[in-house]
Amino acid sequence: MWKFPRPPALERRTADIRIDLGGATIAEAAFAWCVLETTHPPTWYLPPDAFVDGALQACEGASYCEWKGEARYWNLVAGEVVAAKAAWSYDAPNSAFEPITGHIAVFAGRVDACFVDGVAVTPQP
Repeated sequence: MWKFPRPPALERRTADIRIDLGGATIAEAAFAWCVLETTHPPTWYLPPDAFVDGALQACEGASYCEWKGEARYWNLVAGEVVAAKAAWSYDAPNSAFEPITGHIAVFAGRVDACFVDGVAVTPQP
């Protein structure tokens, strides 16, 4: 992670990505945008249609990234299970990150599991 660039790099990657919550798969994608940023693990941004209907619930809150701009937050929902503010996206990212507009990233530690090419993601503490 310390060798990732500053400013961050944005790469379109082909990978089998799966996100599970509440005993169900709530998202699957065959490609995603990957942001590689110094001191951070790779962050995967999935297209919104990767999520099953009803899995994304808009919620209050925002944050700001010096590279990407203002982020909005999402609750993730699977049946009765709600993972509060477990995902984020950028509606109008800075120009270098326009390709991730509307794509969704997930905090791996707030869902049951995330997988990239069949390998379980280890959440940051």
